[in-house]
Amino acid sequence: MKYLIKFLLIISFIGLCLGFYVKPENNMSGDYLIGVSLMLLMFIVMPLFIYNRWKNKDIKDYMLTEESIKKMRAFNNSKDN
Repeated sequence: MKYLIKFLLIISFIGLCLGFYVKPENNMSGDYLIGVSLMLLMFIVMPLFIYNRWKNKDIKDYMLTEESIKKMRAFNNSKDN
């Protein structure tokens, strides 16, 4: 998965660069390449990246609950002493 994301990211950046390179000569083709590259980046690469980073995480570790507040207070009190 990690290599797929890197590969698609590189393809997207190459498409963007190529689109800006071609745009002065052929405006329509340049805009098309830039648009397709940005859509690839935003609708495919970004969701894959977010899924890859969060797939083994527990959401409860990032929520503010009574238990986590007690742990923070205990930690701060132990640090003060």
